[in-house]
Amino acid sequence: MGAEPLAGTELARTIREEVAATCAALAETGGRPRLAVVVATDDDASAWYVRSISRAAASVGIDCEIRDLGAAASADRIHEELRALSAAPDVHAVILQTPLPDGVDVARASEAIDPAKDVDGANPVSLGRLTVGLPAFAPATAEAVVTLLDAFGIGLAGRHVVVVGRSPVVGRPLAQLLLARDATVTVCHSRTTELAGHTRAADVVVAAVGRAGLLTSEHVVPGTVVVDVGTNPTDDGGLVGDVEASTVGPVVTALSPVPGGVGPVTTALLLRNVGRAAGERE
Repeated sequence: MGAEPLAGTELARTIREEVAATCAALAETGGRPRLAVVVATDDDASAWYVRSISRAAASVGIDCEIRDLGAAASADRIHEELRALSAAPDVHAVILQTPLPDGVDVARASEAIDPAKDVDGANPVSLGRLTVGLPAFAPATAEAVVTLLDAFGIGLAGRHVVVVGRSPVVGRPLAQLLLARDATVTVCHSRTTELAGHTRAADVVVAAVGRAGLLTSEHVVPGTVVVDVGTNPTDDGGLVGDVEASTVGPVVTALSPVPGGVGPVTTALLLRNVGRAAGERE
């Protein structure tokens, strides 16, 4: 029969409709929410993503301003811009787009974002609050994984979830979100030996490394739920995940597609966070 597709398109549409209603209410009382995106790269994939965020924001009533500092921007220039936007009363949310120029540390730069405006959970303060269970914006991609599983009724309490990937953007914050839902969590990474031994013992596997074909049929067993966070461009302009869907799909119970799985939910949740940040300022 094959795996149930954990598609995120309809879920994302529902979230965007809720965000649009929130933004309309805010516009009537205090003005439209405003998002600022700081860019310091000439990476084509990043440019495409920023444009998509801008279009999505406009569709729900969020003003989006792109601050392009150029691919040669210094760390001081990036920090200065983030601090200025964090202090600006008419800016409700700030995102720092990656990658950054060589020599600019993402974590250090993200410290310049006010946690109240840190809608993608990049500031180490936001990540720290998330770890100890205090209110904070979670990185949208990590939150999208849990939201997608919830939407399909896949319980997490007491389940064994293996997260493959330990980045501060997805793997690590996702582990904290899963622990908060009473899952038993194993985090694997590039130094993990016998990866298949871990993933085959899991109820849920999340692939979040950024390496096409990382997980194959040898890494899963019948009954497993697999969420593919990977977004790897192909030579023909397409997009594939970290999971070899052609071999994994026939084995597992459910598998999120790429594209159309975690991605649209991530964007929708990011917009929801902007609406929440604006609402808390009113």
